Amino acid sequence: MDAKTLMLAIFLLFLISASSDAHTQKIRARKPCKHLVFYFHDVIYNGKNSRNATSAIVGSPVWGNKTTLAGQSHFGDLVVFDDPITLDNNLHSTPVGRAQGFYIYDKKEIFTAWLGFSFVFNSTEHKGSINFAGADPLMNKTRDVSVIGGTGDFLMARGIATLMTDAFEGEVYFRLRTDIKLYECW
Repeated sequence: MDAKTLMLAIFLLFLISASSDAHTQKIRARKPCKHLVFYFHDVIYNGKNSRNATSAIVGSPVWGNKTTLAGQSHFGDLVVFDDPITLDNNLHSTPVGRAQGFYIYDKKEIFTAWLGFSFVFNSTEHKGSINFAGADPLMNKTRDVSVIGGTGDFLMARGIATLMTDAFEGEVYFRLRTDIKLYECW
């Protein structure tokens, strides 16, 4: 074996051992750079509550309609919302922003939705937006959606928002507790 071949073999052994060590090392848990908790309140239009409604069915399956959610799992309904965000769970508290976006009930068999929305702030405490997207298996006590960006005070934010249904009243009102942990803050 010549010197070049020997050096190459030693280098390859080093590379293999270094890469296997990297896979066995534990990933260190990071602490969030910002932690926020908000509540958002969704009052869905049901044909009678247009004055108080903050969301509406804008798409439904052939068998559905725009004032009543479709069937047991609401499969096929598309709802657009502009909900108040509060610091506590009281619908009548002063809003600190708006939750704006949509959810699509996306499974026939179970009660679940897909969310795409933003928290839009314009107050003395926060300015800008936080953007969210992800699956929402509604029957789970808690569920995580991704924080995929932001503007203003939340420029390019990344993290996780843990959602918990804090209250619901039939098909008309629900309140979500949103526990936001940002891991990238600028």
